[in-house]
Amino acid sequence: MLKRVIVTGGAGFIGSHLCEKLVRENFEVLCIDNYFTGTRKNLSALIDKPIFEAMRHDITFPLYVETDQIYNLACPASPIHYQSDPVQTTKTSVHGSINMLGLAKRTNARILQASTSEVYGDPQVHPQIETYQGNVNPIGPRACYDEGKRCAETLFFDYHRQHNLVIKIGRIFNTFGPRMLPNDGRVVSNFIVQALTGSPISIYGDGSHTRSFCYVSDTVEALFLLMSSQNNFTGPVNIGNPSELSILELAELIIKKTGSSSKITHKKIPIDDPTRRKPNISLAKEKLGWIPKVGLEEGLEKTIKYFKSIL
Repeated sequence: MLKRVIVTGGAGFIGSHLCEKLVRENFEVLCIDNYFTGTRKNLSALIDKPIFEAMRHDITFPLYVETDQIYNLACPASPIHYQSDPVQTTKTSVHGSINMLGLAKRTNARILQASTSEVYGDPQVHPQIETYQGNVNPIGPRACYDEGKRCAETLFFDYHRQHNLVIKIGRIFNTFGPRMLPNDGRVVSNFIVQALTGSPISIYGDGSHTRSFCYVSDTVEALFLLMSSQNNFTGPVNIGNPSELSILELAELIIKKTGSSSKITHKKIPIDDPTRRKPNISLAKEKLGWIPKVGLEEGLEKTIKYFKSIL
C-alpha cells in the first residue's frame, strides 16, 4: 500500500518541487494550499498523476483527512508577502501548526516542520549552529515570521514530549531556483528580474551583508532525508549551502551571467535585516548523510533560464 503524504504549502516554490520528488518516489501525495503565494501552475506536471491530488485549504482551519506523513511548509516566506498580513502570517505558523500537529496525533503520522534560518535573527554566532538560540527582535516588522516560526518549533517539541509524536524540524536557509515568484522581493529573484529587464539592481546597504544560497533540489533532498531519518532524530537541523558570499558579489555575478547592462543602486537597509547568514551543516552531514550538490553558478544558470521563460 502506498504511503499517504500531505504537503502543506505544496503549490509554493519549494513545496511544488517537494511534491514532484515524492511522486517520483511513489508516494500518494495530497497538496494543501490556499494559493496566497503558491500557484496551480507550479503543479502542472503533477495534476494528471493518479497518485497526486491538490486541495484548496487554509491550514489555520482544521483538516480532516487520513495520512502517514505531513510536511508542513505552509507560510509565506518572503518579507513582502509575510509582512503584507502579519497577523495572518503568525496565525499560519501557530494555528496552522496546532492543526497539523493535531492531525498527526490523530492519524499517528510523522510530521516535519519547515522552519527557517530566521529563527536565529541577526546572529551573533557565525556560522549558525543548531544549538544557538538566536537574536530576534520580538516586536519588529519581521517578528510575525521569525517569532511565528520559533513558536511553531516550540509547539512541535511540546507535542513530541507530551504525546510522543514523531517530529522532524529542518531550518531552511536561503533557497533559490525555478518557480520563485518574480515579485517576491527575495534577493536572487529581485536581481535576476532587474538584470533581465535592464532595471537598476537594488542593493540594500553597501552590499557587504552576506548570505548562503542553496539550490532548491538540494533543499528538497534534505527535507526528504530528514523525514526518512530514524524516529529518535528530531532535529532541528540546518538545511542550507555553507558557501557564503556578499550581496554585492551576488549582484555582480548575476549581471555577468545575464550579460545585463543594469547598474547597481543602493537603498536603505530594512529593519532587523540580518548582516550575516551561513549554516553550519555538520549535523546534516552526520545524521542525514546530506551535503549540497548544486553549486551557486550552476543553480543561477538554471534559475535565469526559468525567469527568461516567464518574463
